[in-house]
Amino acid sequence: MSAQPYEESHLYKLRHSAAHLMAQAVTELHPGSKLAIGPPIENGFYYDIDFPEPITDRDLGKIEQRMKELAKLDMPIEMVEAKDREDAKRIILEDCTLGQGEETALYKLELLDAIPDGDPITFYDQKGTDKQGNERRFIDLCRGPHIESTKPLRYVKLMSIAGAYWRGDVKNKQLTRLYGTAFETKEELKEYLHFLEEAKKRDHRLLGRELNLFMFSAKVGPGLPLWLPKGAVLRETICDFLKDEQVRRGYDPVVTPNIASKRLYEASGHIQNYADKMFPFMEDAEKETFILKPMNCPFHIEMYASTLRSYRDLPVRYAEFGTVYRYEQSGELAGMLRVRGFTQDDAHLFVRPDQLLEEFKGVVELTMAVLKKLGLKEYRVRVGTRDPSSDKYVGHDDNWELSEKAICQACEELGIDYEISVGDAAFYGPKLDLVIKDALRREWQMGTVQVDYNLPERFELEYIGEDSKPHRPILIHRAPFGSLERMIGLLTEEYAGAFPFWMSPVQVGILPIADRHVGYAMAIAEVLQGYPSLVEPEGEQTEFKAPEGSIDETIRVSIDASRETLGKKIRNNTKQKLPYLLIVGDRDAEEGTVGVRARGEDGDLGSMKLAEFIKMIKKEL
Repeated sequence: MSAQPYEESHLYKLRHSAAHLMAQAVTELHPGSKLAIGPPIENGFYYDIDFPEPITDRDLGKIEQRMKELAKLDMPIEMVEAKDREDAKRIILEDCTLGQGEETALYKLELLDAIPDGDPITFYDQKGTDKQGNERRFIDLCRGPHIESTKPLRYVKLMSIAGAYWRGDVKNKQLTRLYGTAFETKEELKEYLHFLEEAKKRDHRLLGRELNLFMFSAKVGPGLPLWLPKGAVLRETICDFLKDEQVRRGYDPVVTPNIASKRLYEASGHIQNYADKMFPFMEDAEKETFILKPMNCPFHIEMYASTLRSYRDLPVRYAEFGTVYRYEQSGELAGMLRVRGFTQDDAHLFVRPDQLLEEFKGVVELTMAVLKKLGLKEYRVRVGTRDPSSDKYVGHDDNWELSEKAICQACEELGIDYEISVGDAAFYGPKLDLVIKDALRREWQMGTVQVDYNLPERFELEYIGEDSKPHRPILIHRAPFGSLERMIGLLTEEYAGAFPFWMSPVQVGILPIADRHVGYAMAIAEVLQGYPSLVEPEGEQTEFKAPEGSIDETIRVSIDASRETLGKKIRNNTKQKLPYLLIVGDRDAEEGTVGVRARGEDGDLGSMKLAEFIKMIKKEL
């Protein structure tokens, strides 16, 4: 039995009613406030309000307290329908705004105008009496649904204040958006607030600074991340994993430039369908117009078209970690999760019709292997199809039907549950998206696979078939990570910065107790990094025995040679969330041992030979 949709649940009605209760508290505490709109959302509700004066977080507590006082009055909530549009306007001017005039009602009047003729016009109507016997009433334009009384609205919490343009248009006035949440029980609210506190510790923006992974600079510009050394190592480690997987699966690496002639994107159709996401065009001295690259596919298409292809040459699989640039409004930017310059693990497969299904399945299998390696288990598969009522799509109907059928068939043969999302296709073809839920319970579109008959048609791509005649290939677009920036932001939050051993920028930190132990620490580092030949052999002039052991992999190591106390070294390096710390002193240097501390609950593992430690971490590798 499928779960009840959130929009039909009692919790949804409760939060919808809580938004109105908050609006009532605001109008009582801040007379003259102009109410705009206040819907429930996934984890709560919000209301956009035009305040007569700015408010701060301190005001949230007062509004929340007033909401709880109003809830205790147990006022019944009814749905009232206006007789006609004129009656609705009268209710808005006289009742909704307490007769404060048309200026206070301007947002509600605009919403009223947007209701189609013939549709019912309904109001949230809440009335009762307070402890002094005074009548209290609050009416708000709304289509519902709501609960029956204010009494269940006791477990509310106002969360934050933000800015929001009226009706989402930057040309309109910016309003104040109050966010809140509500639950049916005190325990549920407490559990949710505890979850949020834990989630704050995972914020990738905070962890990115603390762990020295990445940064943003106002001088560089918003949405343009700078990768610090540890972040660059993390990035390259993940890239190397996928590069190796791609080579095993028959992909050829390619590299393309960051700008291109406008003509390339005119041929692809992106100028006509994607211009609002492109940065302004540039013109050189010869009047040639160039574009900052928003996607890689036209470059790969040109590579395919550069030589005559036989049916025996297909499939052709080009893969590139290509950096692209897309204009996102500053209000949409969110750390690494939404940026203006990002790198896609992009690939394009040129296949024959008889290869389409198997190649598509191979791409999906690769994507699933990537998710497994990264440890991401909570996701859903969404198939984006064309909206027949929209004119934004290009290409023949027959090709769209073939593409959509191939994607669904591939999912079914692989035993993958999927959902259809009409209208989510790219303008040139349907797609399969992996929607991953992060540690904050938000959903992000990550990996994507798209089937495209249209770009091969636009670029007149061909291969010579077995019949010695030209045929048109089919193009598969593919990006398992989606964006390196978004994926690493998500992984940072998923693991709270404590990355798995194979992924950690620094895997082992070596902490010499005193300066005289630094040489031994360096010798250990050389062994772990795979260079045992650099260690001075036993018997030469050295203060320690050469550590024994060897490893096939190269372990990423740091040495804390600072003159801090051992306790402070341990604290500092523990904050960096390194998987292992090796503490070395006089006895270790004499006996060829290390004191091992593991991250997390394992803690102090005691003293062991370096070879024993290497044997232990080999299991993790």
